[in-house]
Amino acid sequence: MSLPDAVRIREIAPRLTFQDHVVPTEVKIELVGRLIDAGVRAFELSSFVRPDLVPGLADAEEVFARVPRVPGLSLGCCVGNTRGLARAVGAGADTAYFLLSADEEFARANTGRSTTDSLRELERMAAFAADRNIVLGTYVIFAWGGPTGPARSGEDLEPLARRLLDIGVDHWILADSSGYAAPPQIRELLTAALRHVPPSNLTVQIHDGRGMGLAALLSLLELGVHAIDTSLAGSGGHPAMPGTQGGGLCTEDAVQLLHLCGVETGIDLPRLIDTANWLTSEVGVPGKGFVRHTGCVPSTAQPGEPLAFTW
Repeated sequence: MSLPDAVRIREIAPRLTFQDHVVPTEVKIELVGRLIDAGVRAFELSSFVRPDLVPGLADAEEVFARVPRVPGLSLGCCVGNTRGLARAVGAGADTAYFLLSADEEFARANTGRSTTDSLRELERMAAFAADRNIVLGTYVIFAWGGPTGPARSGEDLEPLARRLLDIGVDHWILADSSGYAAPPQIRELLTAALRHVPPSNLTVQIHDGRGMGLAALLSLLELGVHAIDTSLAGSGGHPAMPGTQGGGLCTEDAVQLLHLCGVETGIDLPRLIDTANWLTSEVGVPGKGFVRHTGCVPSTAQPGEPLAFTW
């Protein structure tokens, strides 16, 4: 199995968790500060969407303004329309990803538009972003299927992929929003996507609702996709799907697996675990995961040395 030397982990808990779990702005700033101290440098920080629909993210501008800036930091967000994109530009977001759903029913529940109408809106947004200092990409939510319907194949992705390229949007986040994909399904759909865009333009966001997230992670790396979205303590949810498990792949579990495989993330795992426990216990956010309960695999390695385990 051939794996890369390093990957970029983008932490999405500030958006995914707090869109469903309302907390004061100060808590969000402390969370991001703790994660920066642990070495995280890429974030999906919030969403610029209607505050009446997602009240937990009504403070998006304030969060962007107050997050400490450090070298190498990348701050992204979600947007639902051109108005939200303009807010993201004004807040200084580096990247903005449109909330495009492959599932028609969820598209209407999430943004009030069909998938076809959403693509028309994305076309307007691409024209707006063309002369502004921001990278506009798009989610493909439920890319592998769900939330209730059957799995989607690489063939199912083809017409949507061609339409996105016609619009001029070639940075994609493919989200396994319902946790449908085992390694064969990961490989099939990613192979289809890679016929249209290079691996550097793809981010994959795995949701671990069915326990296959870590297995899927290694398949992504083998295919050359080195940008992965994860969520601290596996936390998260969505106001359009109340009561549904909506958490992302657990960041600290993913980081431990990567480090044990010799793949560098730049993240301090013990600090990450401390932050995950803080999030779940002191803030009261529901969480998942293993390593924060059991601790890291013991090692005698010094920083920069290959891992050497004590058994």
